[in-house]
Amino acid sequence: MRGRYAVAAAIRTPQGHIEVISEPLKGIYLSRLAAIPFLRGLVILWDALGLGMRYLSLSANLQAEKEDEKIEGPTWAVTLLVSLALAVGLFFLFPALLGKGIQSWLGLSGWVTNLLEGLLRLLVVIGYIWGIGRIPDIQRVFGYHGAEHKTINAFEASAELTPISVSRFPLEHPRCGTSFILTVVVLSVFVFSLLGDLPWIGVIASRILLIPVLAMLAYEYIRWAANHRNHPIVAWLIRPNLWLQQLTTRPPSLDMLEVSIAAFNAMLELENQLALEYRAKSQVPAPLSDVAVDAHQSQ
Repeated sequence: MRGRYAVAAAIRTPQGHIEVISEPLKGIYLSRLAAIPFLRGLVILWDALGLGMRYLSLSANLQAEKEDEKIEGPTWAVTLLVSLALAVGLFFLFPALLGKGIQSWLGLSGWVTNLLEGLLRLLVVIGYIWGIGRIPDIQRVFGYHGAEHKTINAFEASAELTPISVSRFPLEHPRCGTSFILTVVVLSVFVFSLLGDLPWIGVIASRILLIPVLAMLAYEYIRWAANHRNHPIVAWLIRPNLWLQQLTTRPPSLDMLEVSIAAFNAMLELENQLALEYRAKSQVPAPLSDVAVDAHQSQ
């Protein structure tokens, strides 16, 4: 769970108890970049790649029975780079090159090709999520994802944070990372269409170089939609994002909810402590009521 100033993770060990890790956010998270519209989307991109991967590694290491099974040092760096390369290749380059090949075969216009590429990218994303969702270990991950959403929904409704109470809340949440992915896919159709018909090398370069631009645009849209989700038009616009979350969440068990609540409470405690400290230093009121605005982006 991540707030404005703090991050925390709760991990159930093989022995059955919950290990809680919390720490202040530093560096880029507290820089002016994190407050600048559009540029702050890059912080979220880094968050998903770096912070999320690091805590997944910590979780894996706590489950490891042998020292040589742990992910750390060079192994962690290689894992991150390989994961990033596979994601870019599968979700950006593969649909682009396949669309370009179909264009050469059928003689399609550049606009139609970009639309086809966007459709192919959407199918790849949905197919990938559906496919990995058949794996038992990933189903458990998706159960924790659902626990995460329910906990944040309960907090935002000022409900008691107990497993029974939290279990009554929805699985979907408008600020979910799944929404971020779908928004990137949709925006890619419009952004890449502006480039017109490019040669093969131009297609490859643009799909890689414009990923940060898509991340910035997607984050601002999700932030705006979450702040206006009670408006009828916005509620209609975010429906596809909520539908896609049905693939990335599972109804959590009570023991999963216990873990998510432990992570949230640890983050909230440190968040409020740090907010008071920063307010005392800067004499600027800290946004205490805005805790957990992005609490689950690093899923």
